[in-house]
Amino acid sequence: MNDAALLEQVVLLAILKKEPDESIDDVLKMLEESRAMSLAEGREIVTRLEQEEAIVAGKLTFLGIAMANEALKAFTLED
Repeated sequence: MNDAALLEQVVLLAILKKEPDESIDDVLKMLEESRAMSLAEGREIVTRLEQEEAIVAGKLTFLGIAMANEALKAFTLED
C-alpha cells in the first residue's frame, strides 16, 4: 500500500468517526495537529473523494462509508 492510499484511509476513518458537530475541516485540522498529514494533503484527499462522490455536502456517502469500513478492516488487529 502506498502513502497516498494509507492517508486516504486515515481521512476516511477520521471522517467516519467524527462527532456530529465537527466539520471535515475540523477533522483535517486535528490530523494536521497530530502530524498525520499536512492540511494541504488532507484537503487534496477530500477533493479527490468528493470527485469520486465518496463525500457529498460534507458527509460520507454510501460509497464513502463502504470505503471507510474497508479501511477499518485494514487497521483492525485480529486475534
